Formats: sequence, C-alpha cells, structure tokens
Amino acid sequence: MPRFFSNKRLIILLVGVIVLVALIAFSLRDRNHSNLPEQVVKDVVGFGQSLFTKPAHFVTGIIENIDTMLNTYEENKRLKERLDAYAATQAELVDVKADNVKLREIVKKLDDLREYEPIQSTVISRNPDQWEDKLIVDKGTTDGVEVNMAVITAQGLIGKVVLANPFTSTVELLSTENINFRVAAMIAGEEEIFGLIEGFDRQSRQLIMKRIDSSFDVKKGMQVTSSGLGGIFPKGILIGEITEVSTDDYGLTKLAYIRPAANFSMLDHVMIAKRSSIVIDGTDGGNTADTEGDDES
Repeated sequence: MPRFFSNKRLIILLVGVIVLVALIAFSLRDRNHSNLPEQVVKDVVGFGQSLFTKPAHFVTGIIENIDTMLNTYEENKRLKERLDAYAATQAELVDVKADNVKLREIVKKLDDLREYEPIQSTVISRNPDQWEDKLIVDKGTTDGVEVNMAVITAQGLIGKVVLANPFTSTVELLSTENINFRVAAMIAGEEEIFGLIEGFDRQSRQLIMKRIDSSFDVKKGMQVTSSGLGGIFPKGILIGEITEVSTDDYGLTKLAYIRPAANFSMLDHVMIAKRSSIVIDGTDGGNTADTEGDDES
C-alpha cells in the first residue's frame, strides 16, 4: 500500500479519470441551463468558429458570384446564337410566304382547298331522339354561317350545317342515319387514296369508307382526312383511323371501317369552317345525287 500511494503520477491519473467521469455524468443529465464552465467553453468555441466562418463564407460567396457570372456569360452567348438563328428562320419564312403567293398567282390558284375561317360556336341543344344525328349551335346567318358549311372540333370532322337561322344553326353529324350524307375522303400514305365516307355502323360506332380502288394497299392504322374535292369540307381535316379493311359485295372495290377522331357523344364547343373558296355542288354538296352515282344529297 505505501508503494502504491508513493506513486504520485498514478494517483493523479486516477483522480483525473474520476473527475472526468463525474463531469461527463453531470453533463449528460437533463438540464435547462448550462453551467458556467460549459458556457465559457461554448462561447469561446462559438467565437472562434465565427472568426473562421465569416471569412470562409465571404470567400465562398465571391467564388459563387464569379461562377454565376461565367454561367450567365455562357447562357447569354447561347441565347444570342438562338436569336440569330431565329432571325434567320423568320427571314426565310418571309421569303417562303412571298414565294408561295407568287406561285399561287402563277398557277391562278388563289383559293386553297385547305383554307377556311373558323367560326367558334357552342352546342346549345341536342334532341335525345336525334342524339346521333343532329345538334344545334349558337351561331347563325348573322355570324356568317351558311348551309353546307363544315363543322369540326379540335379532334376532327363531325358534320356540316344543314339549316341556318339568323342566330342558330342545325348541324348534321357524320354518325347520322341519313344514307345520302357522304364525305369525299382521302387516306394518307405514300400516295393519295380517295374514297367516300358513306354510312355509320351504330354497333361498332365506326364510319364506313367505300369506293376505294382495289389496286391500292390500304392497311389498318392509316389516317383518313377530308380530300377537299367535294366542295364542302376543307382539305386535310382529320376524320379518323382505319381499323379494318375488306372488299365490297362484288369484290371490285375496298371498304374500310374508320374509328372517328372526334367523340360524337361529347360535343360542347365546335368550329364552323367558312371556306374562302367557292363552295360547289360536289360529292359533299348534296345537290347532285341525280347526276352521278357517287354524289351526295
């Protein structure tokens, strides 16, 4: 024992460990306030951190500002290049438009089959007995609406005006049971394939395109648009997509079933296409059924 206590270093070490453990235990207790030594240590450490943190943040901020300036410079450079390209494209577009006007004048084709002025209108009435056949819109002759004008939606063609009053108009839909309602149509492909939309299959809810030349390769998935040749519907308005192809009863021509692009059951806002070209009594016109077998009445 005397030898043990004679070793002062060992005694100091043990006392130090005991004091350290006691301090740790005291620090780990749940307390609402720090004691004086802890406050001194925290304040000194916090002050030292602030001395190093503020300069570090200052330097970091300068570096970030320089990086932002460099990025802004590069971005402005790219934007200027895009603006130059946009200006060149605009100039090219002006030249193309001018050439288009000149070419039309050369070929005397001032009226384009695709051109029309849309008259925005709202569906205000739909008779349940004629739900699939007709509807009434809130635009009439005072708004420039005339009989036989095509009616479309953002999705595609839906019908034509059959009665125009001063403030309302009646529209006959493609889904009508009127067998005399026909549309000159075109199948989009490597070459133009023409035919007539004649009839609507209520069971499958598909349009029927007939009188397609049997020599053409018509496939499922092809898009069908208006051809503009009938005199009523502007060219290029989407009608639907072919879902099935077969031959007629005599095997001379093909017929195709078309899923309509527009939903005839959900119609609220429509557009009446006021054509800039002169409307003639063609396939779409409905006044030449007595002259040709493929005309519409």
